Amino acid sequence: PEKKPYSSRPERAQGWRSSHVHTSRMSALSNHTRVTRLYRHSLKTMLSWAVQRDIFYTERDRIRAQFEANAGLNQPGQIAKAIAAGEAKLAEYSHPDPYTVPTAYGGSKYARNPPVPGEMEVVNDFGRESYVVPGKY
Repeated sequence: PEKKPYSSRPERAQGWRSSHVHTSRMSALSNHTRVTRLYRHSLKTMLSWAVQRDIFYTERDRIRAQFEANAGLNQPGQIAKAIAAGEAKLAEYSHPDPYTVPTAYGGSKYARNPPVPGEMEVVNDFGRESYVVPGKY
């Protein structure tokens, strides 16, 4: 008897149907994740352009209004177009020198206090050396 490929088994076909439903749920989750990341990256990019908080807050409200305007989209094609347009706009507005938190990697205070070199000796019990006579200065 000749062995049939794994995909021709009937239980594999039923598994495809159940995974198809799961895939449609994952695509909705994927859009949600993409929109959430797009919003966060938009705010971080805007923080690179507008460091002053009062300007940043007005721009944040403008960005939020743009996202709220597209919150009612139901058609998958419209949602995909809106996400793609937002990602393109984010790429267009990317800052050439983005703001980095000073203590983060690449920041101005990162590794400001490097470790002590090995050739230096650190004395933890300063003043208690064996040659110091107590009471005499």
